[in-house]
Amino acid sequence: MNIFGIIILGTLFGTFLIKLVADVLNLKAAGEILPDEFRDVFDQEAYEKSQNYLRHSTVFSLAAAAFELAVLLAFWFAGGFNYLDLLVRDFGFSSLVTGILYIGILLFLQGLVSLPFGIYQTFVLEEKYGFNKTSPLTFISDKLKGVFLGLVLGTPVLAGLLWFFENTGSFAWIWAWAAVSLFGFVLQYVAPALIMPLFNKFTPLEDGELKRSIMEYARSVNFPLSGIFVIDGSKRSSKANAFFTGFGKQKRIALFDTLIDNHTVTELVSVLAHEIGHYKKKHVIIAMLFSVVNMGIVFYLLSVFLNNRLLFDAFYMENLSIYASLLFFSLLYSPVEFFFSIFLQFVSRRHEFQADCYATETYSGGSALVEALKKLSRKNLSNLTPHPFYVFLNYSHPPVLRRIERIRSIAASGQERS
Repeated sequence: MNIFGIIILGTLFGTFLIKLVADVLNLKAAGEILPDEFRDVFDQEAYEKSQNYLRHSTVFSLAAAAFELAVLLAFWFAGGFNYLDLLVRDFGFSSLVTGILYIGILLFLQGLVSLPFGIYQTFVLEEKYGFNKTSPLTFISDKLKGVFLGLVLGTPVLAGLLWFFENTGSFAWIWAWAAVSLFGFVLQYVAPALIMPLFNKFTPLEDGELKRSIMEYARSVNFPLSGIFVIDGSKRSSKANAFFTGFGKQKRIALFDTLIDNHTVTELVSVLAHEIGHYKKKHVIIAMLFSVVNMGIVFYLLSVFLNNRLLFDAFYMENLSIYASLLFFSLLYSPVEFFFSIFLQFVSRRHEFQADCYATETYSGGSALVEALKKLSRKNLSNLTPHPFYVFLNYSHPPVLRRIERIRSIAASGQERS
């Protein structure tokens, strides 16, 4: 155990303990009294159900994280990384194929470890609280499709990275950065048409009041749409959602059927006004830029630590390799990634407030959006009183009560100005 091993081990335990503290504080912050703002959509029974769901899901996620950490440490200190490396090297393939096999086998083993938890979450936890609509056949199909996509999309990307770092010298990190960034941009365009339909059925929204209202609002804010689609989200869960896909003239609205079934037309338009606000405020582009910059930093630092003997010694490895460098550096980089994710969460929460502001100023004075948020909280059994530290670490959206208070404040300010 050297300095690199100590850093990685300390990070693994440190981040787990930080998340444990956040979870404990979050559970303690769950108040027994229903906030007044939600009394028109929650009754006491539904509120107690949401708190039970919070406790059950928190304990489950902690148990899963603890088990996966224990398995990783056992594999590490038993010399599993080195044993697997010697095994795949004995096949006699090129370094490129050996690297793909090595990382592929590790990902497969990781999937096996997490599979029982996925089954429990879907068919026990989510089932108990009325969310699960996934059949065993759909669950298995989703897993197989995920493996297929991993092979079709992940294998070429991994092969490209290994090739760049083996053959392009000191500029390898730049080539890798450019190639992965380009792949990400292309994926953003092809995913709505080629990948998402593998998991969900996209049906064009029928003509009627909802479609007409959406199109009228989109025209009023000069936001071109190429299509409005309904997703069969009820095939897997009763939870509701909505999102945009595509760029430029290919922007599309995707509405879960569960969302349509539980909201009025004005509420649905207000939700879409919020999503349009993200585009108008350039949030999608900002998020992509952050991702690209982070990726560049990762690849540069990877090039610095490539084939570092001390790093390999920390994992009891006999042989150096590019493919193992990718894996071990990802663990070494994890503390930076942890703090960067906190920063991204902070930025995302600001963006959500800005999108709420846009929706409030351009549609119904925010009243419909408030009702939509309250109904979504009830439908999804959201935690209405999360602890600030938990929000700081984990929330990409502000707590719903904060959002409602901000919307009401913006609406009141607008009325005063008028």
